[in-house]
Amino acid sequence: MAHDDVPHLVISQAAALAGMHPQTLRQYDRLGLVVPRRTVGRGRRYSNRDVVKLLEIQRLAQEEGVNLAGIKRILALEEKVERLERRLETLASRVEGGRVFAAGASGDVVVVPRGRRVRRDERTTTAGALVLWRPSGRG
Repeated sequence: MAHDDVPHLVISQAAALAGMHPQTLRQYDRLGLVVPRRTVGRGRRYSNRDVVKLLEIQRLAQEEGVNLAGIKRILALEEKVERLERRLETLASRVEGGRVFAAGASGDVVVVPRGRRVRRDERTTTAGALVLWRPSGRG
């Protein structure tokens, strides 16, 4: 677990760091905007990442005029983008240097070894579509 994700702040500390009232943090918890981890006794514990999120919520509300429903949607979309970017990085690391793919006789996508040409009878269509895929940023 990254240091920023360690839940070590009680609600009053997190509220002070974010410049908010503790009741505001309780409301955000009920709405699902910032859901802190809980202790065995059900006390809220906030991480540094939670405080950063609280500050972003405050910025969106005060400077951008976004309501809480809009903020919740923005945060959900940002989290989804982060997950997709991590997944893309994982997939890109598996495909270092690019690979060549073609449609096999059965219609399945097959990997063509580098330096090998696909013969016409190996393709499924007369157009012979062949795609070279390289992860973004690699030419």
